[in-house]
Amino acid sequence: MPYQKYRPIFDRVDVPHTERAWPARRIGQAPLWVPVDLRDGNQALAEPMDTPRKRRMFDLLTGMGFKEIEAGYPSASRTDFDFVRHLAESGDVPDDVTIVVFTPARDDLIERTFAAVEGLPRTVVHLYTATAPVWREVVLGRDRDELHRMIRRSATQVLRLAGDSTRFQFSPEVFNLTEPDYVLEVCNGLSDLWDASPDRPVIHNLPATVEAATPNVYADQIEYMHRHLTRREAVILSVHPHNDRGTGVACAELAVLAGAQRVEGCLFGNGERTGNVDLVTLALNLYAQGVDPMIDFSGIDRVREVVEHCNRIPVHPRHPYGGELVYTAFSGTHQDAISKGLGRYDGGRWEVPYLPIDPADVGRTYEAVIRVNSQSGKGGIAHLLKTGYGLDLPPRLRADFSQVVQRATDASGREATAADLWELFEATYLAPGRSSGWRTAGSPGALVRALAREGIKVEILSHTEHAAAGPATAYAECRVNGETRWGAGRDVSAPIAAAQAVLSAVSRASARPAP
Repeated sequence: MPYQKYRPIFDRVDVPHTERAWPARRIGQAPLWVPVDLRDGNQALAEPMDTPRKRRMFDLLTGMGFKEIEAGYPSASRTDFDFVRHLAESGDVPDDVTIVVFTPARDDLIERTFAAVEGLPRTVVHLYTATAPVWREVVLGRDRDELHRMIRRSATQVLRLAGDSTRFQFSPEVFNLTEPDYVLEVCNGLSDLWDASPDRPVIHNLPATVEAATPNVYADQIEYMHRHLTRREAVILSVHPHNDRGTGVACAELAVLAGAQRVEGCLFGNGERTGNVDLVTLALNLYAQGVDPMIDFSGIDRVREVVEHCNRIPVHPRHPYGGELVYTAFSGTHQDAISKGLGRYDGGRWEVPYLPIDPADVGRTYEAVIRVNSQSGKGGIAHLLKTGYGLDLPPRLRADFSQVVQRATDASGREATAADLWELFEATYLAPGRSSGWRTAGSPGALVRALAREGIKVEILSHTEHAAAGPATAYAECRVNGETRWGAGRDVSAPIAAAQAVLSAVSRASARPAP
């Protein structure tokens, strides 16, 4: 492959060298999350959302607790314009939610953007233009000074049209490939132009529009801006990582360590190419560290359902935190560890192997945690039978039954549900005792003596039983004419259940008792 045609980040942009403070920091509180599903995510859809789908997504976002929502790109399409007008005219925007709208640095598009937001009580007008050298030369055809003048002219127009309830945001698109001194010059100039103050802060949003380096490089770039922005107390430093290298989440987390206060992204990472940074993963990563994410994910399956409906793109079953299978174990060793951890969990600190958070916290049931296929082991099988059917299998019976299950799943190639396991257990261990034809009255000892008189030598190696709310269940490990077999019995009468367990073991041995 012609790898020589690509240049490393350090040959493309001057990455500032600073005394790094970010590696030693910890994230102790959530940044301001800003979902851009309705704008950036929507632009990436093969079938962009119509107003009903946009409204469903908007209601999901407000219901989850997002306080700033980028609602659209009003100058890009009639649908986006109409949706922003819908929000303005419906009066349905919650009192604590601010609507963000996106506009390029172009006079007519800025005018249309302000027409869209008229009547909204709180808005952020998000002005953007690409600033990286390749974009300046290839797309815009402007040098540094020409582009800077264009940005200033557009920012002045935004200031002229803005009301008292409007705040300002600027994005130097492809920040991560733009000269640091140039970004700093442009952003500091806009902070002055827009008169940034603590009670009306300016947002400077620094996108990794196309990921081009390892996340530590982005962190260095953000820390440089954090240290050198003027009016820093009046500036909200925001980031908008994309996921071209698959490290968008890491970029966002390291950027917060480096001084970012605000993160833009999408639920489950939708967006152009490989997507925007995933706000679900970011927020629940904090949650798993004991930090309040400030967003409600207690119904993760409903969140996923709405996002899939609105985007018409399925969420991968292995997607962190929200995928259908992310709390599910098929591996035998994992199942055994999880089962033991759940058995010990007392509702306090969460310390269950293989599960970074309690699935119940995001609305998942424990029934879905352990699922059985040919790769599964005795611990997971026993867990499903215990939680679903009240069976507490002795350890050696677990091993015996796991071989039965593996033969069945190997033959079918399918997953075995808890109902499948119960059916297999009943056929293997319970049915032989009930259908043996022998009377089950009396103690297991009396039954052994009766069988001996018929020439069947039975030695009970182990016997356990339990009775929960339902019938008594007994398990017996027997040596029958030198052959060891397990059996089980289940009856409202504990002695009958015990006798059935012995008869089951006898029936399963090579010597079959005659009635």
